[in-house]
Amino acid sequence: MLHPLAGHVLLAQPRWRPEDLGQPLPPSAHATSVCLPTWADVIDYERAEPRVLRRLQTGYPRFFVHPWNERLFAECQQRFAGPDECCQVYPTRAAAQRCLDSLRRWTGLHGRLVPWSDSGPFVICLPQPAARAARKHWRHSGEGFGSRQAQALLEGQPPIEAPESKREVRKQIAELTGLPADHVYLFASGMSAIYGIHRAIQRLFPGRKTVQFGFPYVDTLKLQQDLGCGAHFFPCPGPEAVQELETRMRTEPAAAIYCEFPSNPLLVSPDLEALAASARRQGIPLVVDETLGSYVNLDLRPVADVLITSLTKYFSGAGDVLAGAAIINPAGALADRLLAALESEYEDNLGGAEARLLADYGADFPARMKRINRTAEQLCDFCSAHPAVETVYYPPYSGPETYRAFQRPGGGWGGLFSLLLKDAPRRAPRFYDALEISKGPNLGTIFSLACPFTLLAHYEELDWAADCGVSPHLVRISVGLEEPEELQDRLDRALEK
Repeated sequence: MLHPLAGHVLLAQPRWRPEDLGQPLPPSAHATSVCLPTWADVIDYERAEPRVLRRLQTGYPRFFVHPWNERLFAECQQRFAGPDECCQVYPTRAAAQRCLDSLRRWTGLHGRLVPWSDSGPFVICLPQPAARAARKHWRHSGEGFGSRQAQALLEGQPPIEAPESKREVRKQIAELTGLPADHVYLFASGMSAIYGIHRAIQRLFPGRKTVQFGFPYVDTLKLQQDLGCGAHFFPCPGPEAVQELETRMRTEPAAAIYCEFPSNPLLVSPDLEALAASARRQGIPLVVDETLGSYVNLDLRPVADVLITSLTKYFSGAGDVLAGAAIINPAGALADRLLAALESEYEDNLGGAEARLLADYGADFPARMKRINRTAEQLCDFCSAHPAVETVYYPPYSGPETYRAFQRPGGGWGGLFSLLLKDAPRRAPRFYDALEISKGPNLGTIFSLACPFTLLAHYEELDWAADCGVSPHLVRISVGLEEPEELQDRLDRALEK
């Protein structure tokens, strides 16, 4: 069974060779990943080397300004900006104002807000010295104007509303999770969902720091640190860390506990029962990002007050649509207060075109996820027995008891794993360069994807990541719908290199 997107060409013809540098993954005008086929390409991308940057046709959206957004920003600069100003565009006045507030707080500089038209979107004109800070807010908040919305605006197309598609997506999510559809909130990206929940929690507990339990995806921590009141960070999520958290909370109450289940990129599953008990004692919510585990594999209703998911990943599978979801668990002690606070913050910024695609793409999500589960488990069994592999990071190897406690009947272990090779500084680059899998950021696509995750996410803080147990030589692999034997052969050939 193939996903309803032409990107399935990458199942048989992956983009992994040096000549594929900069190609979109998938071959779509709105692809959310870009091919970085060699280890040197990744390093030069992080160093902003022209030989790589001039080849990029797209990139991971919050890290890379999409060509349609570039055109829109340039149009705004001509129409609205002064000689020493640059522009960004946000879908609503409130989102644009949040960016201006961040710029003022971080830099002391003030920008201007200008509506594109009476119905929006909203342009911020900011001093050139604030441009880097503006990109930081764009990246951490996930609230920027989408590339499809930018294209429609520049081509004079009316906005697409698609309320029926949004209802269908909420219904799909409700059926998969067993939670009510009216407790499902859709967002323009996974980070936008986290940011929306974070603002709601700050309404309930103003001035308090949050807790990040376990090493997370990079921007989840940055958001708490830079767009909130700060974070208590516990990178190693063992029993000692739970006890340390309890001790810290007695002297400095937190606003919420955030964790991933399992975590990215080490696929560690924290003790959610212990975290939920701690959150209940403190009277605060436990917010769980279950993107990597997925609705199909996990049932987190007994412990999570809020579930966060990047629908960009497995739910979509396409690799060419951005979206996120936040679900308030009605069984949580804080459900009514969280719902009220979120309603005060919530704006439906998910574009209608994205909603239509999600409703279509999500239809085969359960069957697709189960197939990916089986393939990933087979590949990890193969890699764990290979003499060149030092460590396989995958839930059965990284705390299976805590994961299994919330596994649905028939649920699997997910489709993402990370590898650390023996003699990794020497072998990892050669392995990555030889790996016949499409290579670039993102995960959860119907075609397999690989990347040196730590280099891409933490290039400016590699020593810090290493201190948290995340090797700079890690290779992360997202499994797609290719035949398991074919993927195993590709891995075997690369490992033999």
